[in-house]
Amino acid sequence: MFAFYESDWFTITLEILFLLFIIYDTKRYFETKKREYLLNIALTIGFFFWALVPFYNKYYSWQDRDKVSLIKDCVVEHNQSYCDCLDDKVFKEYSFEDFKHLNRTKDKDYLEFFSDVDKECRGIDTGWF
Repeated sequence: MFAFYESDWFTITLEILFLLFIIYDTKRYFETKKREYLLNIALTIGFFFWALVPFYNKYYSWQDRDKVSLIKDCVVEHNQSYCDCLDDKVFKEYSFEDFKHLNRTKDKDYLEFFSDVDKECRGIDTGWF
């Protein structure tokens, strides 16, 4: 239902919207000198970086050869669409360095993440309730 928020276009649109908010609040602050605009600017910058981290992890921390090797390992055991879904989630969640140093058999956070992503990529509806 809310799969659109993981798309790259949604992230890019959100980043542009945050930049527009920052520009507007900066303009209003210089016009009125009200402190509430400074709070708005600080919060918007925080949300800007919160939305930017998965985008950065996906496109800048992973090299193409690293992505290809991870996908090849997955395709041996599963089908291509499942691997694309799974790898896309991994690329967004972990930087390459973090993923490389991760103990994928014992790390509880990774195992929980993998369980949720596995259900989502297999199409098992976990629902909200």
